[in-house]
Amino acid sequence: MPCAGFWIALSQDRAKIRRVKLLLLGILLSITQTSAKTPEFKPIFNGKDLEGWEGIGGSTKNWEVKEGILSCTGEAGSSWIATKEKYTDFELRLEFKIPKDGNSGVFIRVPKKGAPWIAGLEIQILDDYGDKWKNLKPNQFTGSIYAVVAPSMRVTKKAGQWQTIRIRCISSQCDVWVNNKHVVSENIAALAPTNPHVPGLKRKDGFIGLQNHSSPVHFRNIEIRPINLQKG
Repeated sequence: MPCAGFWIALSQDRAKIRRVKLLLLGILLSITQTSAKTPEFKPIFNGKDLEGWEGIGGSTKNWEVKEGILSCTGEAGSSWIATKEKYTDFELRLEFKIPKDGNSGVFIRVPKKGAPWIAGLEIQILDDYGDKWKNLKPNQFTGSIYAVVAPSMRVTKKAGQWQTIRIRCISSQCDVWVNNKHVVSENIAALAPTNPHVPGLKRKDGFIGLQNHSSPVHFRNIEIRPINLQKG
């Protein structure tokens, strides 16, 4: 029959196990609460008008909103539209539709002065199958960090169909998904020394923009989730 010391040791072991379980439960609750605090995606286009946006380089007469869709006619007016709010680290998602031979782009971390695809960054939107663009370089097709990084694969649909793009920027890391395929994952700061023609690679914040590239383009469901980095 076990001695008294055995039962005392067993009781102590059980107490230790209970303390470990409580500690693990506390950690799990902490993780759950932290996850719950992660910001949700919020619209930055209200589907009704250009509230929260402004035209750059001209009037917004070439941009129109109808039935939840933001469209650029491609005619004279603003060369791009910008959010009125700046963003640093974020995840942006939207849907776009481009016609045959269409060309546009999403600007990120851009200032409101200077060419946005140079002073900031452009994530290209294009009719990749258009004959007009057959001689472009790989880093000029949809999903590319324009003139810097080519998408790892071609995943776009034919012109005239709705498609999705998602862009995530956290510090110097930039990732792009087109139609739910991960096509770019780059440390953009590391690319700056070999791409001096694009100083925007060094920018840490700026505005979100949509480009008028002299062709029609349509956008909808434009949403963003700011990401706040925790500094130790």
